[in-house]
Amino acid sequence: MFTEEIRRELTEHIIPFWKGLRDDEYGGYYGYLSFELELEKRAVKGCILNSRILWFFSNAYMLLKDESLLSEAGHAFDFMTKYCIDREHGGVFWSVNYDGSVFDSTKHTYNQAFAIYALSSYYDASKDERALCLAKELSRLVEERCTDEAGYLEAFKADFSPESNEKLSENGVMAEKTMNTLLHVLEAYTELYRVSADPFIKERLEFILDIFEKRIYNRELKRQEVFFDKNYNSLIDLHSYGHDIETAWLVDRTLEVIKEPEYTERIQPITVALSRKIYERAYRDHSLLNECENGKDDTARIWWVQAETVVGFSNAYEKSGDAKFLKAAQDVWNYIKEYQIDKREGSEWFYAVKEDHAPDSKRPIVEEWKCPYHNGRMCIEIIKRRLEE
Repeated sequence: MFTEEIRRELTEHIIPFWKGLRDDEYGGYYGYLSFELELEKRAVKGCILNSRILWFFSNAYMLLKDESLLSEAGHAFDFMTKYCIDREHGGVFWSVNYDGSVFDSTKHTYNQAFAIYALSSYYDASKDERALCLAKELSRLVEERCTDEAGYLEAFKADFSPESNEKLSENGVMAEKTMNTLLHVLEAYTELYRVSADPFIKERLEFILDIFEKRIYNRELKRQEVFFDKNYNSLIDLHSYGHDIETAWLVDRTLEVIKEPEYTERIQPITVALSRKIYERAYRDHSLLNECENGKDDTARIWWVQAETVVGFSNAYEKSGDAKFLKAAQDVWNYIKEYQIDKREGSEWFYAVKEDHAPDSKRPIVEEWKCPYHNGRMCIEIIKRRLEE
């Protein structure tokens, strides 16, 4: 029942919605749909949004074998290669205008990572060698321009000269390094290594896992730290519940792909500990709280946090054998069905739901961060895991 309901959500709701946002005049997909369901066809198109759409349709195609999904992925790929890539300096822009002209030329490591992630999946789906070549090119650029001895840097100007990190800094701090960017480089490189078996990428994955274990993970509190200075000293008392449960299953996926027993032995106990801590600390009212800053919980229910919780708890069940995690994953799915999915015709999921279960009408249905990556990936992961069979 659980898996079949999620399959229907993917095929009858999420996929048709995002197909409907295809821009056949200027390319790519429309960048903004308001809470009132007013489509802004001339809104800025975030390159992260386009990458995530490319990833989504590529993986939906590989799961469902529906040729129309590969066509949608090809449409996103064409837009990315034509408009989102900087031909002069290399790398992916932050955003472009509705017609593909550059809007924000910032180069961010996070953005490069999502392009690598999407291109690797598109290569797997289409066997288009151009996608794999571009993914490898972007990974080399990240390693050459976006790293230091300690780890991965964040924001740059168009020519890769340093820039302050407003885009991935929040909660009143300006971070020189972030857990979030590191996580998504890990995610991207895992997919690239899966389709390429490049030994250098495997080395970098092990390097990132070492940072995660030694610098990001707080063993005393059984959580990840979030914002850091250049030496990975934490800047704030912040527990990001959604990122912790997402990290737990993404790190486990990396361990599955690299197949290194030493790393599995060292790291997997951490991912189980993260999952248990989130279950104990943030699983409330059949859903997951957002985060906790200086001991105060943010009780908003964010769409991506709920989606990642379903996958993360399902993964924790598989890794630990503890049935409470599967029950919790199904419970959160029921919450999503009742409150997070927008039942209005022409809509998808609410961005955020308040503690009283009312949707946050100040948040749009589509914008540069609001995409089919988290909820679409939830559906794909649950269908592939076949936990009820």
